[in-house]
Amino acid sequence: MPLKRAPRLRSFDYLGPHRYSVTICVERREHVFVSEMTVGPVRTHLARTSTGEDVAVIAYCFMPDHLHLLVEVVSDGADFRNFMRLFKQASSYHWKLRHGRELWQRSYFDHVLRDDEDTIAVARYILGNPVRAGLVSSPDDYPFLGSMTMDLQDLLYSVTKY
Repeated sequence: MPLKRAPRLRSFDYLGPHRYSVTICVERREHVFVSEMTVGPVRTHLARTSTGEDVAVIAYCFMPDHLHLLVEVVSDGADFRNFMRLFKQASSYHWKLRHGRELWQRSYFDHVLRDDEDTIAVARYILGNPVRAGLVSSPDDYPFLGSMTMDLQDLLYSVTKY
């Protein structure tokens, strides 16, 4: 069976300062992100890759079988697709060494935020995922969400005050 082309916008170059909402699914939708031992190393790869590729991770949420991100490319020369490729490659490589199996499904789902789309509303949606899934009653209680650009309590306050 031929591989399908990644679902990227044909008329958009994914270069330079833009914001993106991203969902990456675990292979076979296995529930792997259920402890700090599994989330921690992947979060470390996310932090390293985002720093190296000029990408700010505004919000993240590791659900048991997928990862939600709200990121912003912060420099003119940075490439969102390269950031995603490097993050998935590094985290998958180390996951496979440790666990003997693939981590991510092929590709990912992204949404390019337009200028009129509210970053706080997207962050609110991402951080509310564990509540909607019935995992916790408040985002404060979920250990696998956060931000790499601001303090978690500040982020949670900013998404709940509106």
